Amino acid sequence: MRTCKHCSKMARANFTVTEEGDQKTYEERFCSTELTGDIHNQLICLSVLNIFLSITAFLGNSLILVAFRKEVSLHPPSKLLFRCLATTDLCIGLFTEPLIVAYWLSLVNERWNICRLVLALIFVTGYVLSSVSLLTLTAISVDRLLALLLGLRYRQVVTLKRTSVIVTTLWVVPTVGATMYFWNERVTLYVSYIGVPICLLIAIFSYTKIFLSLRHQQIQVHGHVSQDQASLSVPLNIARYRKAVSSALCLQLTLLVCYLPYGVMAAFRTNTSSIFVAKQFALTLVYLNSSLTPILYCWKIREVRQVVKDTIRQLCCSSS
Repeated sequence: MRTCKHCSKMARANFTVTEEGDQKTYEERFCSTELTGDIHNQLICLSVLNIFLSITAFLGNSLILVAFRKEVSLHPPSKLLFRCLATTDLCIGLFTEPLIVAYWLSLVNERWNICRLVLALIFVTGYVLSSVSLLTLTAISVDRLLALLLGLRYRQVVTLKRTSVIVTTLWVVPTVGATMYFWNERVTLYVSYIGVPICLLIAIFSYTKIFLSLRHQQIQVHGHVSQDQASLSVPLNIARYRKAVSSALCLQLTLLVCYLPYGVMAAFRTNTSSIFVAKQFALTLVYLNSSLTPILYCWKIREVRQVVKDTIRQLCCSSS
């Protein structure tokens, strides 16, 4: 009962005004038969789909974490950032997706106490993990920019110790923000409204600066460096760097594509069954991102792909 009281307090921020002028809480909007009474079949289908996505996200990102642990060619600070991102996707598959399935099934079975509790847990885990994912991708974009601007000084400035401090901060800040929801929900919401645009602007600036710098450098190479010199040093380093930037940018764009529909649907304040179902499908697309990222790692990073192949081969041989 005490937990449910906390859930009620947490949910006060998200309300809508009825025709009579009364305020409905987040729980009343999304744990009610008026909203979900005729969409049980859709919720069951979504539950089955998300159980599958939960398994693929967990297994896929587990393999990626094993691959990053074994792979030694990547720069350790950069590898730590990728491991942090894979960890958030693994946690989404392990915690958030099972919770959303529990929420949908509680609606189908009209278990309102469970529904309210699960809604609170979904908010906390979803807020923390999605925030860490966005912050980590922003940090990766800055890391790629520093690698270009600092040149030989990059390994001296971007150390594993400093990156570890940054990664710890990336987890602490969203956790504190999610916890603040129980005491002052407006702080949590305002942090999201301000933080998300700032992260996107930083990433856009970083990749734009990288693109312009690479283009300027390429013009200089063609204009002032002989063909023999170019073939000896610059193209090899630039080619490797371009692949790293391409991997990071691909992860960033995939997250935006998967999150954008839910961001659009969240703008709808009208509570109808059709809009609710559309929001849940958009939320499933958000969770799909966690299952896609392992595929992107294997596609864009050759060293990781090889380690994943070797790990799967070893598992198959041991099981047989």
